[in-house]
Order: sequence, then C-alpha cells, then structure tokens
Amino acid sequence: MSTPTFAASLTIGELEASYPLYCKAMRILIRDGVVESKARRTVCWRRLEALHLCLPRQYRHPEQLFFMLRRECQAQDSTTLASGGW
Repeated sequence: MSTPTFAASLTIGELEASYPLYCKAMRILIRDGVVESKARRTVCWRRLEALHLCLPRQYRHPEQLFFMLRRECQAQDSTTLASGGW
C-alpha cells in the first residue's frame, strides 16, 4: 500500500517547482490577516522552510518572506487607498 500524497516526502525539485504556489499561499494568508504565529503552522511555511534549509542561498527563510510580503501588501493597500480605488 502506498503512502498518501499529503504525507509523502517531496523532493527538492518538487518543492522548487511549487515555490510560486507557496508564495501565493503566503500572500493569501497575509491578505486574510493571518498573524505570523499562525502562518508558521501552515504547510506552505513548512515547505518554504524546507527549501530554505536545503538551498539557503536561493530561498529566503519563511519569516523573512512573510515580513517582506506583508510590507508589499501594506504598500499596495496604501497605494490603492491613496488613489481612491478599492
């Protein structure tokens, strides 16, 4: 019997291929107002952390990425509000 997909280990190649998806998931968490402590318990955080641990020069630590994306989101929100848009 094979291991269920959600519990199976992913290769570095599979993690790298899904990197944009993990970043998108992190953006959605931030947009929804999820705090860092809750974001740390997500699958996307763990997968981003695995990438960082294996390839630290290529991938940021999820904490750094979280704060960078949050700052980006806040800047977009303030620009949207300043221009009178929604």
